[in-house]
This record gives sequence, C-alpha cells and structure tokens, in this order.
Amino acid sequence: MSKVAKFERDLERLEELVRKLEQNELGLEESLAAFEDGMKLAEGLAKTLEKAQERVAKLTAAREGGPALEAFDDGGGEDD
Repeated sequence: MSKVAKFERDLERLEELVRKLEQNELGLEESLAAFEDGMKLAEGLAKTLEKAQERVAKLTAAREGGPALEAFDDGGGEDD
C-alpha cells in the first residue's frame, strides 16, 4: 500500500471514529477503545504530516540554493 493510500485510509478511519464518538453510538468500553484507536491514528497521521512539511521545506530550500532534497521515508514500516 502506498504512503498516500495508507494516510487516506487512516484519516477516513479516524473521521469515522470521531463521528461515532460524537453521535454517542458506542457504549463506554467501545468508546474508550475507539478513543484509544483514534489517538494512535492521530499520532501516526501527525508524524506523516511532519515528514511532508520537512520535505516541502527541503524542496523550497533546494530551489533557493539551499540543501539538496533527501528521500522521503516515513520511518513507519508497519504497513509498508
């Protein structure tokens, strides 16, 4: 699975968990599990966005005569 596809899948899953929590569709235990899963997803998504921001900064710097572009690696490996 590509990094973009994984990001989109995880974002959709997070949005679904948030929707269920907001609409009180789950019991207490299910809500706690959904919250925990959502926090893990949010952390992973934030890391991916940080890497993308770093890449954009490197691209911008390289274009302006700064450091050269480095390969993008999300450091994940879980679903790679």
